[in-house]
Amino acid sequence: MINKVLIANRGEIAVRIIRTCRELGIQTVAVFSEADRYALHTELADEAVCIGPARSSDSYLNMENILSAAVSLGADAIHPGFGFLAENSRFAEMCEACQIKFIGPKATTIDEMGNKINARALMIKAGVPVIPGSDGVIETPEEAHQLAKEIGFPVMLKAAAGGGGKGIRKVLSVEELTAQFQSAQQEALAAFGNGDMYLEKIIYPAKHIEVQILGDAFGHVIHLGERDCSLQRNNQKVLEEAPAFGLPTDVRQQIGEAAVRAAKAVNYENAGTIEFLVDESNQFYFMEMNTRIQVEHPVTEMITQVDIVAEQLNVASGLPLTLKQEDIRIQGHAIECRINAENPSFNFAPSPGKITELLLPAGGLGIRVDSSVYQGYTIPPYYDSMIAKVITHGKTREEALNKMHRALVELVIEGVLTNQEFQMDLISHPDVRVGHYNTAFLQETFLPQWLPQEA
Repeated sequence: MINKVLIANRGEIAVRIIRTCRELGIQTVAVFSEADRYALHTELADEAVCIGPARSSDSYLNMENILSAAVSLGADAIHPGFGFLAENSRFAEMCEACQIKFIGPKATTIDEMGNKINARALMIKAGVPVIPGSDGVIETPEEAHQLAKEIGFPVMLKAAAGGGGKGIRKVLSVEELTAQFQSAQQEALAAFGNGDMYLEKIIYPAKHIEVQILGDAFGHVIHLGERDCSLQRNNQKVLEEAPAFGLPTDVRQQIGEAAVRAAKAVNYENAGTIEFLVDESNQFYFMEMNTRIQVEHPVTEMITQVDIVAEQLNVASGLPLTLKQEDIRIQGHAIECRINAENPSFNFAPSPGKITELLLPAGGLGIRVDSSVYQGYTIPPYYDSMIAKVITHGKTREEALNKMHRALVELVIEGVLTNQEFQMDLISHPDVRVGHYNTAFLQETFLPQWLPQEA
């Protein structure tokens, strides 16, 4: 079993991992930038070490400094959390070279699924439905023209090595395709050093449904049900729920089985997520795989009572999964609202600063808050603006929503601006209350009504 884990991350996910490690009797090492010297994760870990200046490239992305800290403090494993180095295959390889266990999939798996064209080909071979599109790299705008005419507009041009919204262009008509192809390719080259492009039909309207999977080194793969992550702003999730409301039972079973096939196709080890788009006729299509733990993993934990981080540690220790598929029982419904330090009325601009007053909701059944902030803490301006996740669980979706309403009413954060009111209005919207929304709802319906209108 692993004895000491270095957490190569910050914020609430670092705190989340430390908590499970402590429950399992595993020692922890926190790393922090100079801007995070007084962050909560540095206080909760058994040991903490500074790894560089505030800028991420000098600290949380500095592989050499993180590995040096792990070696010098005797950590035998590194948990990358999400973001930063979580899907960096070179870092996973460097951990292995230093005989430190990377708590995640193998570097080769990260590469296989990180290249979107390669992942698409693997899924086709595994019998997992993919979005209609190109079978490989599209070399020229003329080739893109031909394919787009065959599958029909609108289409999405995507970079094979894409991520973070870079190298992606929505193309509505043939007239704009050449310019968009060249623009996306140049952006991909600059961002990833790889200009390979492919093309897919846009599935619209659609739901963003993802399936949580777990795999071990013995070839066992199970899924923990699905999550609905369709409420997004600029491709960033803002609210998630599990299970997906309104998904027919047979489709739910098929999508879970497809996710397991996808993971088995790459001999997947540890926790991961298979993302799908589901259209109005409930046909589902593979989008991508995230080879790490997700921000929204708590909603799955709430409905399954499975500690996903504990399973990650177990698998990384070389042990088989503690659960079989027939052990997984979905109970009730869970909702997660991401609380960000930002100003929704000013294009959601970040709002760093000192928290002068803080009251996190608690009490009663079915309320969980994952956070790393405390009263008197100063939110640095260098990182993601998410400061807390409020998660509620009820016997029914309505009960979970009502608990979320109570939790958001009780939440007090003074000193910085947050999206608390935005989240309150979102969960109160009639369409959200009845589960009638898709990936376009937030941008096309909710926000135009919610944001202040210019005079």
